[in-house]
Amino acid sequence: MPHASDTRQSIIDAVLRIIGQDGIAAVTNRRIAKQAGVSLGSVTYHFTTQHELLRESLLHFVAEETRHFTTLADACTDESFDIGQAAEVVAQVAGGNAFDSRHIAPFELYVQAGRDARLRAAAAECFAAYDLLAARILGRLGVPDPERLAGVAVALVFGQQLRRLATGAPAEDLVDTLLILTKFTPTQAP
Repeated sequence: MPHASDTRQSIIDAVLRIIGQDGIAAVTNRRIAKQAGVSLGSVTYHFTTQHELLRESLLHFVAEETRHFTTLADACTDESFDIGQAAEVVAQVAGGNAFDSRHIAPFELYVQAGRDARLRAAAAECFAAYDLLAARILGRLGVPDPERLAGVAVALVFGQQLRRLATGAPAEDLVDTLLILTKFTPTQAP
């Protein structure tokens, strides 16, 4: 018999897959139970409301993203970090060429956080990790005032990712755009 924490995690993973495949509106207890391979009663036992399901899914996603992006940021502290390594990190962030449900789910969750103030703190935590990585990369590349520009770089990444999602543009466009950004400093901008 599966452990309660395993069942709970299976449910959360199923919610994220469903959100990535068909959006938040497609999240129903029956569909979650089927995707997670658990009974309908297990879903309602572990999560009494839809809001709790979404909140816990977002918190799980945030914890994973924060851990992943903090690890990437920590790897950007090497004194020999260069533009080539920056391009590799950006390519990792871009997530390859395919946009699967795992890449789509965050957009849905962040839109939901925009509608629900109770989810914003979790979203803010994730963006702090994104900003940390961006500041580390920009700083290592010698861009002045990297902390101030980190939010702009993160917004650019999200915009490019959204563009990729909507148009099928290649991941290389994101890498190219970010590398262009590093060439401009506030004193060099037109």
